[in-house]
Amino acid sequence: MQISASHCVMPLFPTPANNPMPQPDIASINDSLQRIAAALERLTPPTPPPLDFAGAEAFLWHAETNRLSPVPVVARVDLGLLIGIDRQANTLLENTRRFAAALPANNALLWGARGMGKSSLVKAVHATVNAETRGGLALVEIQRDDIASLPVLLTVLRAEPRRTLILVDDLSFDGEDTSYKSLKAVLDGGIEGRPPNVLFYATSNRRHLIARDMMENERATAINPGEAIEEKVSLSDRFGLWLGFHGCDQATYFAMIEAYASHFGLQVEAEKLHAEAVEWSMIRGARSGRVAWQFIQDLAGRLGKPIAVV
Repeated sequence: MQISASHCVMPLFPTPANNPMPQPDIASINDSLQRIAAALERLTPPTPPPLDFAGAEAFLWHAETNRLSPVPVVARVDLGLLIGIDRQANTLLENTRRFAAALPANNALLWGARGMGKSSLVKAVHATVNAETRGGLALVEIQRDDIASLPVLLTVLRAEPRRTLILVDDLSFDGEDTSYKSLKAVLDGGIEGRPPNVLFYATSNRRHLIARDMMENERATAINPGEAIEEKVSLSDRFGLWLGFHGCDQATYFAMIEAYASHFGLQVEAEKLHAEAVEWSMIRGARSGRVAWQFIQDLAGRLGKPIAVV
């Protein structure tokens, strides 16, 4: 007796006639989708309000969101309180005034000893020129790690009528960091050219921005050592204005202390003020504008006198 294959085929999932497939609950599905959508909206950050570029003196650049945020109060000291750097201050002030007046001006590199007022000078000069131009000069600070986003920032600023200083504080490159190449291209301006309403000011402890061991490594491994070193050193050449800052002597250190004490009304006899300032510098192992400012903060605290830097 032969049995055909058709008689042996059994349904994998038999469905009794009296047990039909359940129908989806449309209302329940809609309710679930609405709750999921509401949860996603709560997780999504709110859309930032449109930037009022004329509504603040200074801004911070956020590379992760490609936006500028206003700085309500800039931490800075008055230009007249920056003692011992008169030549650098006059040069940078004149360069910035020319830029604000739409005249030719150079990108500036402020390099040298730590704590001698490089970034303080940039902020003080900006405040001075911004006051002279009645708010015509903005300051935008970008973090060193966000240099790769500079082209995006320039695109944003190119469309603004206000003239803008871009500050890159504590700029330097180490190890295998190659972002200096993108910075060179931005400083040169590329095919579009640097926006005429933008100028770069950078501060660094290094004159050539590149660590010495990084240069030596390039010299040892490059096919043409001279060309390798030239490429790295040429980064600082993109800054037309170099301003060097060097450690101060004791007389200059005392002048800094006295200027701060007089400005903030700290009534201390000169002999005692100098003795305490010397002791403070010996503990810190250095004399600089930053050390002088830290001493003044300590002195004001001991005297119970609040001080504010605006």
